[in-house]
Amino acid sequence: MNTKTARKQASIVIFDTTLRDGEQSPGASMTLEEKHKVALLLEAMHVDIIEAGFPAASKGDFQAVKRIAQSVKNSTVCGLARAHDSDIRAAGEALAAAKRKRIHTFISTSPLHMKYKLRMTPEDVYDAVIHSVTLARNLTDDVEWSPEDATRSEHDFLCRCIEAAIKAGATTINIPDTVGYSTPSEFSALIRMIRENVRGADKAVFSCHCHNDLGLAVANSLAAVDAGARQIECTINGIGERAGNAALEEVVMACVTRNDTLPYRTAIDTTYLTRASHLVSTVTGFSVQPNKAIVGQNAFSHEAGIHQDGMLKHSNTYEIMTPESVGRHQSVIVLGKHSGRHAFVNKLHELGFDAITPAHIEEAFKRFKDLADYKKDIFEEDILALVDETVTRRQQQRQLLSLHIQYQDDKGYTVRVAIKDNEQEKSAQATSQGVIDGLFKAIHTLIPHQASLQLYQVKAISGGTDAQAEVTVRLQQDGVEVVGQSAHTDTVHASARAYIHALNKLASVDSARLTQKTSPIGAVGGI
Repeated sequence: MNTKTARKQASIVIFDTTLRDGEQSPGASMTLEEKHKVALLLEAMHVDIIEAGFPAASKGDFQAVKRIAQSVKNSTVCGLARAHDSDIRAAGEALAAAKRKRIHTFISTSPLHMKYKLRMTPEDVYDAVIHSVTLARNLTDDVEWSPEDATRSEHDFLCRCIEAAIKAGATTINIPDTVGYSTPSEFSALIRMIRENVRGADKAVFSCHCHNDLGLAVANSLAAVDAGARQIECTINGIGERAGNAALEEVVMACVTRNDTLPYRTAIDTTYLTRASHLVSTVTGFSVQPNKAIVGQNAFSHEAGIHQDGMLKHSNTYEIMTPESVGRHQSVIVLGKHSGRHAFVNKLHELGFDAITPAHIEEAFKRFKDLADYKKDIFEEDILALVDETVTRRQQQRQLLSLHIQYQDDKGYTVRVAIKDNEQEKSAQATSQGVIDGLFKAIHTLIPHQASLQLYQVKAISGGTDAQAEVTVRLQQDGVEVVGQSAHTDTVHASARAYIHALNKLASVDSARLTQKTSPIGAVGGI
């Protein structure tokens, strides 16, 4: 087989770390159920390896990794561990039920990290590499090892540690650009140098884990693949520590769209990309910027007259991929108030909601008809938010019944709120110079709590003055953060529902089922 043919058939392993590195984004904590839901969608999307968490970091992370290991059958489930015996054993225990499992262990190799973070000598680090990989290999045949801060490590010592890790049983060697410092030419040169100088390099798969501090994570990842790496570590929407990681949807679609210059294939079903993006955005409360590549709201929108003219003649004039290929649809106005139930259900199936229950469909359709009376145009983003809101409302123990606002020049806003709390109806009112402040005070009277408000965010789901408002509320109590969301054509109604949604999470989710930002991972950092 010649080199050109071999390159055309090269397969790239997609290692998704949304549930581990992605969740380390400040404010991005997910409940066990939310993590499980994301993991199942990643499996459906044919992600090769799902890094489900850092089992030693907290009880919540341990339980999440364990639950995902029990449920996921087709993807490999991975747990992260420092070069500590307790970390590695915790990962092995959490992954015990997995059909396919991997332990990913790491230690810093750069002079800066060894001196100031680890306070270890290079020889101590070298010994720790051998010990940690050996222990992990005793628990599973699939072991990944990472030299944290590899791009700022001395080459001779880096190669020596990699060689030792492979000899001890590591089957994947991940080269992380931990602080997003490299440029594509530097990173590809590093991968080539390692593969050419490490004895036994042919016995391991080389991986890349690139951070986006300079906006080069995707470029560096693709450069690493061109230099011989065969695994890319990435996250949905590019979330992660600081500026985030390489975005899964971008590296995958780059290989699909530019297969002429990037002759690599992945197993990813790209039609799930938009849905995965929306799910991760919903559970973390992190909005996707409108101009985000592949999955942003404007990624397939055309406003300029010249562009519209070109698109009408041939879509390839201004689109290098089809919306359908990433799970989107070209139609902008998809439904209106004259649409019937059959058209609505058909649209739900087009958007991927095949498992939605008849009860959810009926309630969503009723809310759709109500929304259509307010809005002239109904967009796909409206439907996605509407269905998510319907499912969430049916699961809540407390629900908003009514909301009334009065304003007087000398008193400000008087907000009266009525809720249904476990079949009991109750109401309260509060007065404030701000309508949202008065609203939250009234709800606080009905649902007493000690949580502090960390974030109140409002965004329009689609264009126009009649657009639905999507409100995100983040609350913190006793070190636990929860995110509540809701969408409505009235911002105040959406705010009330989002606040109640967050309070329901605080009431129903045990703090042990949440990854807390005060866990050991905050002090240690990741790769």
